[in-house]
Amino acid sequence: MNGGGGGQKKRNFQIEAFKHKVVVDPKYADKTWKILEHAIHEIYNHNASGLSFEELYRNAYNMVLHKFGEKLYSGLVSTMTFHLQTMSKCIDDAHGASFLEELNTKWSDHNKALQMIRDILMYMDRTFVPSSHKTPVHELGLNLWRDNVIHSGKIQTRLLNTLLELILRERTGEVINRGLMRNVIKMLMDLGPSVYQEDFEKPFLDVSADFYRAESQEFIECSDCGDYLKKAERRLNEEIERVSHYLDAKSEGKITNVVEKEMIVNHMLRLVHMENSGLVNMLLDDKFEDLGRMYNLFLRVPNGLSTIREVMTSHIRDTGKQLVTDPEKSKNPVEFVDALLEKRDKYDKIISLAFNNDKTFQNALNSSFEYFINLNPRSPEYISLFVDDKLRQGLKGVKEEEIEVILDKVMMLFRYLQEKDVFEKYYKQHLAKRLLSGKTVSDDAERSLIVKLKTECGYQFTSKLEGMFTDMKTSQDTMQGFYAAHGAELGNGPTLVVQVLTTGSWPTQSSITCNLPAEVSALCEKFRSYYLGTHTGRRLSWQTNMGTADLRATFGNGQKYELNVSTYQMCVLMLFNNSDCLSYREIEQSTEIPSSDLKRCLQSLACVKGKNVLRKDPMSKDIGEDDVFSVNDKFTSKLRKVKIGTVVAQKESEPEKQETRQRVEEDRKPQIEAAIVRIMKSRRVLDHNNIITEVTKQLQSRFLANPGEIKKRIESLIEREFLERDNTDRRLYRYLA
Repeated sequence: MNGGGGGQKKRNFQIEAFKHKVVVDPKYADKTWKILEHAIHEIYNHNASGLSFEELYRNAYNMVLHKFGEKLYSGLVSTMTFHLQTMSKCIDDAHGASFLEELNTKWSDHNKALQMIRDILMYMDRTFVPSSHKTPVHELGLNLWRDNVIHSGKIQTRLLNTLLELILRERTGEVINRGLMRNVIKMLMDLGPSVYQEDFEKPFLDVSADFYRAESQEFIECSDCGDYLKKAERRLNEEIERVSHYLDAKSEGKITNVVEKEMIVNHMLRLVHMENSGLVNMLLDDKFEDLGRMYNLFLRVPNGLSTIREVMTSHIRDTGKQLVTDPEKSKNPVEFVDALLEKRDKYDKIISLAFNNDKTFQNALNSSFEYFINLNPRSPEYISLFVDDKLRQGLKGVKEEEIEVILDKVMMLFRYLQEKDVFEKYYKQHLAKRLLSGKTVSDDAERSLIVKLKTECGYQFTSKLEGMFTDMKTSQDTMQGFYAAHGAELGNGPTLVVQVLTTGSWPTQSSITCNLPAEVSALCEKFRSYYLGTHTGRRLSWQTNMGTADLRATFGNGQKYELNVSTYQMCVLMLFNNSDCLSYREIEQSTEIPSSDLKRCLQSLACVKGKNVLRKDPMSKDIGEDDVFSVNDKFTSKLRKVKIGTVVAQKESEPEKQETRQRVEEDRKPQIEAAIVRIMKSRRVLDHNNIITEVTKQLQSRFLANPGEIKKRIESLIEREFLERDNTDRRLYRYLA
């Protein structure tokens, strides 16, 4: 203890060994080792049954205890080496197929011997080996086997060649002894990862690459794409199976990489573009199995799926472009949309059955459809006409679930439209005609579609459409009130049914009046005074171009029919109550129906076979201004009720199209202005390019805003002092509160 005081010194106690030595027989070590050496020879010679393991263990224990561990250890090394060299020679002498069997037998013998030796030398293994940093007995036995047997000059090369040759024979269809292969390769794995990898795995992968390189070249020259993919898939599965039977599990990824590289990556583009059998042909012929195989194989390699996706996308875009720009297909809107839906169904099925519902493929399909559907400026009109056709007659007798499926498909196409407001314009016109003519198959289907549109585009999009349904219901109540008030005084005259339409909700129609027959005109006036008496502050204007009428007609042969006609047709036919024969000009003068409508109206009354209640002179398909008309006394029909439709232009004519386009453009102006003001109100200051981007983004759910039009609207707002330009930077705008 350190310190200044005279403290007591601390004593250290030590225990020492006895002073007298234990005398050991100088020949003790040699004698004992001889006993143990003899035992090791007996173990290797399969004569271990006569040995006393307890005695041998004690001998080995004593040797270590008496500090002869080194002698015991080095003796073990030399004795084992001697036996392994003898084994090595036996293995080397084995011929042909017996080589592997001999190697496997000797390996099994060595392992059993090693187990017994380790049991005898357990004390050495536990004490001497760790303290003197030696290799433990079991590991020593493996290392000696590796150095004396596996790495002996002749055996090393012969073993590798034998294994590779057996695998080649198996690849070419022969049956080999997989159990033996498994044991031998398990031996290499037991000797350590480096032995398995260096002595077998690396050469195996190199040889496999050469094999598959040559085979794939041979296959691709003589197979079509589908067959080649089958062969590649089979080879891949064989290799995976081979690993599971007799190779290290870690080799699976390495060997499958080799097959993928040689059989797929190196031929990817050639396979996809293969003439008459590549990806495009598979898509055209709906080869779901081949497409699925291609998807699963290409999924395994880098850029595999993107290669398939790019080719599929460009094919869909090209064929889609052909479809929407084909003048023949554009003649019939219903066929046009059917073709689009058919195409969509086809690729939906391919993606679902062959491409594992891959999201990236679905996105590619969506972007392709959006691309080509908008190449045809009439797509919004045609989709609306398709809906019109389905809701007029196409859905008769169709189950509710199927109707929903059709409406969902329509909505899918609607989502692709960039000009959703154009669709809305047409849809509104077509819906109006359906409601007013009572031609809709199902009110539920109509409402279901409006709900879908509302979900997709919000309340504003559908509020007017819902208003149209409300008007139809209100009109029924109004008519009941009218007949309750005036029914008695109307007597046996004509019956009137009026639909009162709110101006803002229905498509704007220019108010065209025609001269109604006197008895109808008087009834209309009665209704007008009744309606305006019950509703203050409203105005009524008759839309004669949208009405229908039922007439009772008696022809020269005494035949009586009920004719269902339009209001215009009624005005024309009623003239013949007072005249046998009228010229086109006289009819035009009397009715004041616009010329284009009158011609269509007369065409349907005189030129349609089976509906020709009038005769035209001279007889031809088109109506001329000098034609003369008279009642067709010989008119007959199997039906009592004859419906005479107007010859309608299903698609809009060019001038009508221009007019609709103009109306759409006008409707867009306030929407663009509202978007600009909303953006500027929140940002206060913004430059020109950012305004264009923001406005386009805000309005894209309804239409694709034209940058030129946005610029005009900004100018207009500056004039009206909503915005101002910055004094220094002219491209910067400020919001004026």
